[in-house]
Amino acid sequence: MVAEVVPNAVPYEIVTRTDFSDVTYLLEILEPDMAKAANPGQFVMVMSHADGERIPLTIADFDREKGTITLVVQAIGKTTREMQRDMVQGAHLHAMVGPMGIPSHIEGVKKVVCVGGGLGVAPVYPQARAFKEAGAYVIGVIGFRNKDLVFWKDKFESVCDEFIICSDDGSVGIKGLVTEGIRMALEKHNDIDEVIAIGPPIMMRACSQFTQPYGVHTVVSLNPIMVDGTGMCGGCRVKVDGRTKFACVDGPDFDAHKVDFDDLMARLKRFREQEKLVLDRWEQGCRIPEAPTISTPGA
Repeated sequence: MVAEVVPNAVPYEIVTRTDFSDVTYLLEILEPDMAKAANPGQFVMVMSHADGERIPLTIADFDREKGTITLVVQAIGKTTREMQRDMVQGAHLHAMVGPMGIPSHIEGVKKVVCVGGGLGVAPVYPQARAFKEAGAYVIGVIGFRNKDLVFWKDKFESVCDEFIICSDDGSVGIKGLVTEGIRMALEKHNDIDEVIAIGPPIMMRACSQFTQPYGVHTVVSLNPIMVDGTGMCGGCRVKVDGRTKFACVDGPDFDAHKVDFDDLMARLKRFREQEKLVLDRWEQGCRIPEAPTISTPGA
């Protein structure tokens, strides 16, 4: 049952803000109707203020009883850094539309490996929980650069039958990439139905290449440039099995062994120069002190 909405509650209010690192932060947002409708694998389109950019963010968690949607954001561009500065507890987003995209396929999977790398750790959690609730045997594999960046370890352990942490420097869990965790799972279990991997494109491609010789169905959640989230702009085009798909309405989940990752990564670089220019201008503006009042001669 969805919790009763507080009268006069501010739309899209940030009810919880948690910082995992200097660039990664969590926003828990009050939106009961969206929390009721959300499913694993879906995303929302967010605007932090009226003149802001629309950006897609994968739903990292949802609580139907509290009526909240959780997003985990990495401050890498102008908009996400602006949100990092402004979206504190008690603030509110200007707009949030969703849930969008096709929910992840959960039914019929008896044994699954849920893989998350970096920021992809957050959105793979709802899948792991849903598989567990559906009766599947869940093996969690998550990767971080080092132990200081680890988050949600307890949450994953609560929904995983087996849980493997990988770290680049070996400071936590096993030393190595998430593909090492996948290898351990596949060598131990010969009856895995599916591997689902979410993270940077280079990581998802590595997972796809690793599982292909094993013949294990592998799913990835794609994150191309997206403007409206409805398929109208065409910005989120991806090539899957030689055909053009739109990640916002045909995905974001796709068969990893059919995805053209070279095309995906090339498209992600398309506006890199413009993105850097916008970020530089914003950062310079943040450093400029309030301009002094200048008197006009003869006024």
